[in-house]
Amino acid sequence: MAARKDTIFERFISPLLRPFLDEEGMRQFRHSVDWESEGDRFRSPQIDYPSYYSSQNFHGIERGYLNPDAAVTYDPITQYALPPNETWVRQSAIDAISCKPRRILDLGCGTGSTTVMLKQAFPNAEVIGLDLSPYMLFVAERKAQAAGLNIQWCHANAERTGFPDASFDLVTASLLFHETPPGTSKSILRECFRLLQAGGEVLILDGNQKTLRVAQWLTDIFEEPYLKDYAAGSVDAWMGAAGFEEIKTEDVWWVNQVTRGVKPLPVGSTVSRSAIEEDNMTGFAAPAFS
Repeated sequence: MAARKDTIFERFISPLLRPFLDEEGMRQFRHSVDWESEGDRFRSPQIDYPSYYSSQNFHGIERGYLNPDAAVTYDPITQYALPPNETWVRQSAIDAISCKPRRILDLGCGTGSTTVMLKQAFPNAEVIGLDLSPYMLFVAERKAQAAGLNIQWCHANAERTGFPDASFDLVTASLLFHETPPGTSKSILRECFRLLQAGGEVLILDGNQKTLRVAQWLTDIFEEPYLKDYAAGSVDAWMGAAGFEEIKTEDVWWVNQVTRGVKPLPVGSTVSRSAIEEDNMTGFAAPAFS
């Protein structure tokens, strides 16, 4: 795997995790797939990778998510990076959803862990996972197929998705904003606002900004290129600037947070939000994980 050996993660954290990782299984997976061919099934010719994404290493991997190694190692590592339990942390975002959505867009979906849980929680909804890495989308597709779920996968930029205005009633992003510059995160939230119907919800799961500000050793350990800038910001403020209302952030096991916002109804609208929620509830099951 093409990881830099001089990072704090590789020198100190990786040796601690290594006994728990199936490195041979990861190597076999890496060499069992024609990654370029599989990537081509998702790769959009219209994609112009932003410099913040293509010029940085993420998770100590050369070329970051444009390297198949990132897709191979993401799930094995992430399960230890989201204490106390990755599924519990991701479920906290789903638990914060108030509406019963018919159409869901999961931005920066990566290997599809949250996307799959969204489809399980709302089986009658159309669910789309969007990511800039074709290799991550390949792993996400495998995960959905193994679970027997019908999910669409889209290779696109979360800042400019190409979907029509007001075409979703829920837009989510898990563990995306700490890997983008704050200006990009703000741009993504403006795109979320455009994509949502009035009364629709946006939900952002990511690192706890308050914790990261007082525990700077966390930002040093993971050495994400934009983590310190993310920690210095406020998802609440970014959401408010994008036009969202009813903004609320809740801590998740100290290390993470979930921020929810609602696109307001038009001024003078005679339709209440409760009526929209009641209408959306028809035919949907309870969340996937209790």
